[in-house]
Amino acid sequence: MVYRLLAMNIDGTVLQSNGKIDKSVKEAIDYVQEKGVTVTLLTGRNFIFAKRIAKALKLQSLIVSHHGAFIASTIDQAIFVKRISETVLFDIVQFLESFPCEIRLIHESFSVGNKPMKGRKIMARAVIDTDSLSVYQYRFVEKLSRSIKEEQIHPTHVEAKFAEKYQAEEVKTAIEGMFYEVDVKTYGNKMVILPKHISKLSGLLYIADYWNIPLKETVAIGSGKDDLDVIVASGLGVAMGNAPDEIKGVADWVTRTNDNRGIHYMVKELFRKQQPLPFLEKLSEFHGKERR
Repeated sequence: MVYRLLAMNIDGTVLQSNGKIDKSVKEAIDYVQEKGVTVTLLTGRNFIFAKRIAKALKLQSLIVSHHGAFIASTIDQAIFVKRISETVLFDIVQFLESFPCEIRLIHESFSVGNKPMKGRKIMARAVIDTDSLSVYQYRFVEKLSRSIKEEQIHPTHVEAKFAEKYQAEEVKTAIEGMFYEVDVKTYGNKMVILPKHISKLSGLLYIADYWNIPLKETVAIGSGKDDLDVIVASGLGVAMGNAPDEIKGVADWVTRTNDNRGIHYMVKELFRKQQPLPFLEKLSEFHGKERR
C-alpha cells in the first residue's frame, strides 16, 4: 500500500511527557515529507498552539484543531469552521453553571472560563506565537452565561471539568437528552461539547477529501481516547506505546512510546520501502501510456 497522508495527534504523540518535541520526531517528519507524503496534525488543542507545533516540525499543510471544528493553515484563513449556535450555547452554559464545575468556552483566538473550583488559583495568561505574533488569551469571568450575551462569544466548543468522573457522566447524559445540536464526549472527569457531527475523524475526512486522498492511503497515529475513531477509520491506524489499552486494542500497529522515539520508529519502518510519491506518479503515468 502507498500512503500519501500522515496525521498525528499532538499530546502524548508528537510531544514527550515533558511537553517537548524530541529531535527524532523532526527527523522523521523531514524524512517522510521528502518522500512527498503530506503530514498534518489532528488535535483538540487550540489552533495557535497547534500552529506553533507545526512550525517547529516545518509543516506547511492544513491543521485540524479544536477537535475538528477549526481547520486552517493560518488563523485568518480557515477553510472550515463550525461553532455552537449562540442560543444553544447560552442554554448549555446556564445548565452547566448549576453544577460545581470549571467551564471554558474555546474560541480560536481566546478562551473564557468561570472561576476555578475551590482550592485552585485563577491565572490569566497568554500564549504567543512569535512567528506570526498571534496571541491566545486565557481569561476568567464571574458569570459565563452573562458574558456570552454581553460579548457575543462564538466558541467552537465548550470544555467542563468536574470533581468526579460520575458527575461528568451524569451531566453528559442530561445534555444529550436536552440538546440534539451537540455531541458530548467525556474523558474521565472532563467533558467536551462540540457541534453535532464534529470530531477529529470528521476533520480527517474533510482534509482527505480536500486533498483528494483516499482514506485507505492515510496513516493516523495517536495516543488518546479521542483518537480512537481516527485510528479505526484510517488505512493504517497506529497507537503510541503510551496509549491506553483501549486504543492499542483497535490499532493496526502499536509503536514505541512518545518518550522512546515512537514516531521515528514507526515512520522509518513503514516508509523506508515506499518510493517518493513523485516517482510513483511518473511510473504510473508511464505504465498507463504503455497500456494505451
